[in-house]
Amino acid sequence: MFDLRSMAVKWESNLSNGVCSLEFDRKDIVMNKLLTTTLESKFYIHDLQTFHKDKGFARLMDKGHKSTVWCGKHLPQDREIFVTTGGNGSIMLWKYSYPVARSKTLEDGSEVGVVGQVIPLQNATLTSQPITSFDWSPDKMGLSVCSGLDQTIRVVIVTKLNTV
Repeated sequence: MFDLRSMAVKWESNLSNGVCSLEFDRKDIVMNKLLTTTLESKFYIHDLQTFHKDKGFARLMDKGHKSTVWCGKHLPQDREIFVTTGGNGSIMLWKYSYPVARSKTLEDGSEVGVVGQVIPLQNATLTSQPITSFDWSPDKMGLSVCSGLDQTIRVVIVTKLNTV
């Protein structure tokens, strides 16, 4: 993370895998969560509320797909719900659950972040080729579009998101 005002690196992290995509959970609020997808079939959620000088931001790692996780996108109407797309042509719908306390105090008096957990909601295989891009409609909850290396664009509708 680079601060343009001070022209200095604020934070960096090595995930030891190639990074495919990055996305903040919402664009209209203060930094909250960062979703990162990687080549090695993993995705990470960094909780950006509390920064520790040695440990950095708290992070969660999950391995839902059995192949590269190309893309991750949060639902604009509910920042706890997000989708990841896989190299095996699948999309997975997830829900992030916040912990009871977002931070805790260590013995030395410093604050460290506490990360929540992710719950898989649904999994669907749409094609045999990687799905490389995905986007939600900002106007209609559940309406989305995705594309992949099979040279097709698919309109995807996810229902009952308001009951999750």
